[in-house]
Amino acid sequence: MCDTGDQQTTASVIVKEQEAIIVEALKDITSYEGEDAVFECRLSQETTQDAQWFLGDVPLQSNEMNEIRVEGTRQTLILRKVTLEDCGPISFKVGQHTSAA
Repeated sequence: MCDTGDQQTTASVIVKEQEAIIVEALKDITSYEGEDAVFECRLSQETTQDAQWFLGDVPLQSNEMNEIRVEGTRQTLILRKVTLEDCGPISFKVGQHTSAA
C-alpha cells in the first residue's frame, strides 16, 4: 500500500507453487507371497500438491496393509505381506503427472 496523505493505492502479490513433476519413475517389481513390495518415485521438488497411489483403479491409504511415506522429494508405497490378490498395476499421480508399474 502507498499512502501520500490525500491519495492511497494498493496492490497484491500472488505466489503460486510450481508444479512438481515425476523425475524418477516407478519400476516393476516381483515379490513372493508374504513379502513386502516397495515402490518408489521421486519428484522434481517437495510439494503440497495432492499425490495419490493406486492399485488398479483403487486409491490407497496408509493403514496396516499399506504404508505411504513422503521424505522430501521421495514418495514411497510399501504393500505389506502381499498376496496373489495384490497383483496388478500400481500407479502414482501428482497433479497431471502419472507413473505406473
